[in-house]
Amino acid sequence: MTLTLLDWAVIAGYLLLMLALGIYFRRRSSQNTEEYFVSGRQVAWWLAGTSMVATTFAADTPLVVTGLVYTQGIAGNWLWWSFLPSGMMTVFLFARLWRRSGLLTDVQFAEMRYTGKPAAFLRGFRAVYLGLLMNCLILGWVTKAMTSIVGSALGKSENASLAICIFFLIPFTGFYVSLGGLWGVLWTDLFQFVLKMSIVIAVAWYGVKAAGGMSAMLAKLAAMRATAGPNAADITAIFPDFSRGLTSEALWTLPVLTFLVHLGVQWWAFWYPGSEPGGGGYIAQRIFSARDERNGLLSVLWFNIAHYAVRPWPWILTALAAAALYPGLQHPESGYMMIATTYMPHALRGILIAGFMAAFMSTIATQLNWGSSYLVEDFYRRFIRRDAGEKHYVNISRIATLLLVAASAYVSAQLATIGQGWEVVLEVGAGTGGVYLLRWYWWRINAWSEISAMATALGMTLVLHRWPVFGGSAPVVFAKTTLATTAATTAVWVLVTLLTPAEPDEVLLRFYRKVRPHAAGWRRIAALAPEIPETRDLGKNLLAWVLGCAMVYAALFGIGQLCFGRTGAGLSLLALAAVCATLLYRDIAERVAAEPSGGVGV
Repeated sequence: MTLTLLDWAVIAGYLLLMLALGIYFRRRSSQNTEEYFVSGRQVAWWLAGTSMVATTFAADTPLVVTGLVYTQGIAGNWLWWSFLPSGMMTVFLFARLWRRSGLLTDVQFAEMRYTGKPAAFLRGFRAVYLGLLMNCLILGWVTKAMTSIVGSALGKSENASLAICIFFLIPFTGFYVSLGGLWGVLWTDLFQFVLKMSIVIAVAWYGVKAAGGMSAMLAKLAAMRATAGPNAADITAIFPDFSRGLTSEALWTLPVLTFLVHLGVQWWAFWYPGSEPGGGGYIAQRIFSARDERNGLLSVLWFNIAHYAVRPWPWILTALAAAALYPGLQHPESGYMMIATTYMPHALRGILIAGFMAAFMSTIATQLNWGSSYLVEDFYRRFIRRDAGEKHYVNISRIATLLLVAASAYVSAQLATIGQGWEVVLEVGAGTGGVYLLRWYWWRINAWSEISAMATALGMTLVLHRWPVFGGSAPVVFAKTTLATTAATTAVWVLVTLLTPAEPDEVLLRFYRKVRPHAAGWRRIAALAPEIPETRDLGKNLLAWVLGCAMVYAALFGIGQLCFGRTGAGLSLLALAAVCATLLYRDIAERVAAEPSGGVGV
């Protein structure tokens, strides 16, 4: 793809704007680590929520969705659609608790909820494990995807494309992140989200147009299915094909097993960045940065609406166009860039590349800032140097950012595929989710519960990779492996919890007074603090959770039906989404009205 002088000017203008925003917020972020990592806790919900969406919209996302749709149909997206119940639980069951905690990072939770050497070990281990190892794995697969994009867009070899990412794009991102801190990340995310959504909508438009329009494209896909044989699945179906029924044999087939794992287990049992059960990671970081509990709750609600209902269809439509235009692709993920580079007008090519750079850099920026917060606040400041001034820790934060830049560059060179990174992260987090949910709602959870869960999940993953015991296609093996890991991990951490002593009452009491979790699971501790009004909102929160899930799924499927020209079904689903949204609005408004102090208890 040849670029004109105007294209290069657009790309340069985008880079200069990112740098300018980093420089603009440098003075503010340099005041202390609270400004650097959580923006002084003064962020509005719409800015924090949009930043979450921008972060999860990485350079790899359109490519992976294209691969899923191309090989498994639209139903393949249940791999990540299934995380919506977890996200909505964060909105209504955990966002307020996180904001009340007053933490700077979610890893600090270990020494707030637990005590002693196990708590200190857990905090330090999670800081390095998540902030360095897991974070670099995520940065690595995002860089792997950007390498493919650069190669397709500029006609460079894989090594040359990797060099551009490693020696220019990542260091440039690290530079403006180290200057502006979270304030810089938030505002660049806002601009980047608008830019990349505009680009993917344009790519979908031109892709569908190249396939002959929506009706012609759907007709061609239907004809391809007919020629493939009677057992061929419908690529446009939102749900897997259950036509063979839930027999013992069909239960272990690809559509049934993977769907059951995704929707029945994955959302509550798996740790995954951006979709952690109970919140955490950069989601918790954005909640910490919110002005109050109300803004924290609304930020995660907006994130879930935008993440699941607003963004997916431009990617899906492009994937369907790729399936119609390029049948038999050896590397289905490449179909997205083939459409983008072939059918986008020449005049938009500079904007196209800037949009993919925005997708890449928004994720890199958050991962660098979030990862360095762990390394500095939860490892360096906690275990190495505890008595330095704020300027010192801000400078160390910038050094940690540059360390992550170098480490992620190395990891990206080692990964074979983008999907390899996704699967590893899911597998090593299988079964740990139950602990992250219950530690807020049951006083009996202790530090050993979390330690044993993480250790078992990691150990099971290593063992099953070293000595594989399951057969079948790759998705089926993945589903069986994660089910086995989840079962073993859950059994171990429950047993360890019951066999090890509870945390001391004074620690539990301090946590209960500060966070005010639902009293049912803290009845013994609540009795020790009669001056604290008991919180009994679990039933109301669970109802809001159900309404939230129904609202987003109805909006997601309704938009899809409208895209396919099925107006009646689409409008009916959107009407259902509107009813759920109205009920949620009334619920949130009632909670705000009940808190005359400004919505702190929302």
